[in-house]
Amino acid sequence: MDMEDNRRKPAVMKQSRAKIWIRTGVLAVFLTLFGLSIYQDIISGIFYWFWAMIPFFICLVAGFWMSRFVPMQVYSEYQLITFSFDRIYFILIFSLVIIKVVAARTIGLNFLADIIMCGILGMMIGRLSGICLRVRTLKSSFGERNS
Repeated sequence: MDMEDNRRKPAVMKQSRAKIWIRTGVLAVFLTLFGLSIYQDIISGIFYWFWAMIPFFICLVAGFWMSRFVPMQVYSEYQLITFSFDRIYFILIFSLVIIKVVAARTIGLNFLADIIMCGILGMMIGRLSGICLRVRTLKSSFGERNS
């Protein structure tokens, strides 16, 4: 984390609150699309809830762990935090989505596609939760410095 105090105030869309809301919106879209697909496969008997929980929780922990590597900058004079675009995470999620599409559409392995979707959702939720906790911890340190 970079802790310089002689910088200009960052734009609103670069601040942590805006970025968290953007990531929450992306998660909501993925959750809706993947959730409906998984639900359809569960109803038709191709997939079971128990099978969904195993990759979900494994990837939830992995996503939470990955949140430690999100590059963040602290603007203590403005009491703001920004974080940068994480290319590794983007490439990972993008690759998993492509593998999911290939598994479901080309090969016809809906079971594998469902496992990948559960993993993607777990990773996204875990990472977003970890980012929120990191931002909260950093913002609470602003109050301690001003006291």
